[in-house]
Order: sequence, then structure tokens, then C-alpha cells
Amino acid sequence: MSKRRLIFIAGVSIIIIGSFILLPKLFLFSKSRQTTINQTEKTVYLSESTDLEDLANMLFEQEIIDDIDAFIAVGDYKGINEGSIALGKYIISPCVQYRNVLNGFKLNSAGNGNAEVEVDVTFNKCRDLKELAGKATRQIYIDSATLINYLQGKEVMEKYGFSAEEFPAMFLPNTYRMYYDTDEKVFVDKMAQEFKNFWNQERKEKLKKIGLKSPSQATTLASIVYGEQDRIPDEWSKIAGLYLNRIQQGIKLQSDPTFKFCWGDQLNGVQRLLFEHRDIDCPYNTYKIDGLPPGPINLPPAQVVDAVLNAEKHDYIFMMAKADYSGCHDFAKEYATHLNFARKYQKWLANELKKQN
Repeated sequence: MSKRRLIFIAGVSIIIIGSFILLPKLFLFSKSRQTTINQTEKTVYLSESTDLEDLANMLFEQEIIDDIDAFIAVGDYKGINEGSIALGKYIISPCVQYRNVLNGFKLNSAGNGNAEVEVDVTFNKCRDLKELAGKATRQIYIDSATLINYLQGKEVMEKYGFSAEEFPAMFLPNTYRMYYDTDEKVFVDKMAQEFKNFWNQERKEKLKKIGLKSPSQATTLASIVYGEQDRIPDEWSKIAGLYLNRIQQGIKLQSDPTFKFCWGDQLNGVQRLLFEHRDIDCPYNTYKIDGLPPGPINLPPAQVVDAVLNAEKHDYIFMMAKADYSGCHDFAKEYATHLNFARKYQKWLANELKKQN
């Protein structure tokens, strides 16, 4: 066989072998640059373990991709599998290449997907940690019962340095950014860090100036202020000042929301609170105990805690709801003045109840 023929055969062989090696890579290269077909941003939630095929089918059903086989082929080449697909919330922009979509779902060293986005977690007007758990779990993928059980664990409270009664003070109602797949441990860690951030040196100094011993006490007083007034923020610092006056003078706080707290839901809708309601033995009933109760009676917003820390200085020790629907209060220094306000309110309330019957 001639030398020229041998060279020709060798060249053809190299081309054939090269084709077997390069063509699949060229195919994958081409498919990896194939783009999504969505014309607007699409949101994808992965809330349970998902393999590559399930992911491809999900994206196809949501009209994000139109070539399942190509998507799976690129994913296989990149080593994407059930163990490397991160749970969470994802936003897929229009015309994203398959390779970038797959990279976005890939689990990174921080335990999140490379393109995973955070969600807003908002909770406000919560009476207790159960209500907080119910609101929070509507926005992140935690089972409500799981979160509640975790929050009720004694070892969890002790980890962060709280008693069972004080523990709600660690949770400041607000809007927080978290990953959708945040679990109960990460959630509580996040709240602990937010609590620590809130209680900076400036606030700790103000705490000392008003004579309270701990952030939990400030939050407990704020919860009473918020129980008295949740409609008109302008009154918060005045009410806080009133209760601080009572504490400093050794007068029982005598706050209706505290004894109502003792009754749970039994007084919901009751407009006229009676002596028999306040005559309940309970560590939260400030008609019977001295000083502050052992913990918050609700979860007050951070703004109310700040109102306590910046309490208005005055001589008021009495307050009574105004005889109208304004939601405001009349404040008094003397009991005789307070008694006049109380009679005026009771007369007004009695007339209003008659109108309803």
C-alpha cells in the first residue's frame, strides 16, 4: 500500500474518531445555548426534592422550555441531579440559555440555589407565637405545626437566653427577607439576629434611663401600650410615660388588656368589662400583681418598643377612653379628674349599647 494511501486512511480515521468525540460535545454546546420560551418573568417554587427529569417536565408545563430532551441532556452533562437541585423560589427571565437556567438551580456551598431569590416574610398584629407561626408559614415553606413545636421547645428558649414567658419578646413584627425554603432553625436564628441588631448600644442606654432592666421588660411594657392603643401611634409615648410613672411610684399598672390576656379568647367581642372579669388570679393580671407581668401579652411592633424607650415625661397616672369613636384617651394626674372621665365614658357607652339593641 502506497504511503499516500496510508496517509489518506489515517486522515479519514482521525476525522471519524474526532467526529465521535466532538459531535456530541457540539450537540450539547448547541443545546446548552438554547433559550427559554417565556416572554415574561416566570416564578418557580421548588418545595420538595426534585430530580432533573421532574424539573424539566415542570418547566415544560409552565411554558418555560419547549425541549425536554435537550434540557435533560445538558443537565446530565453538567452533573445536575436530585442531590444538587436546591429547593426555593426562582424567577426565570425571558430568553435565558438552558445552561444558565440549570446553573441557577444548582446547590451552592451556602446551601442555596445559585439563582434562588429571597421572599418577603411579614408578620404583624400577632397575639402570640402561634399566630406568628401561622402568618410566617404562609410565606415560607415551613409546616406551621413544625414551627410551633420548635418555638415551644424549652431548649430553644434557653439557647437564646429567654424564659418561656419572655421568649415572644425576641420576635419583632416587621417584614424580613428570607429564602423560601428556610427551615424552623434558620427562621429562629434569623429572628435572634434581628433582635440583637435592634438592641444596639443606643437603645440599651435608653433602657437604663427609663429604669427597666432588660429588653424583655421594654417589650412587655410595649405590649401593654399596644394593647391599650393599636390605632393611634401618637399616643404610644404618652401611655408609656404613664405606666413608667406608675412603676416608679409603686402603683399597680391596672391595665385592662393584661387581665383580658388571662381570659384568652373568652372576652372577644365583650364591650363592657366588669369587676368579675378583672378579678382573675393570673400572673399577667396587673390589677393583682405589682409591676410588669412576666412577659409580653402580644407581639408589639418595633415602633412601640421605641416609643417606650422614648417615653413622654409627664405626671399622668390615669387614662380613660374618650367618650367617642376616636380611639383616643383622656389622661389625668388626679383620681377625681379620672373619675369624671370614666363616668362620662360609661354614660356614653351605655347610650351606644342602647342604640344597638
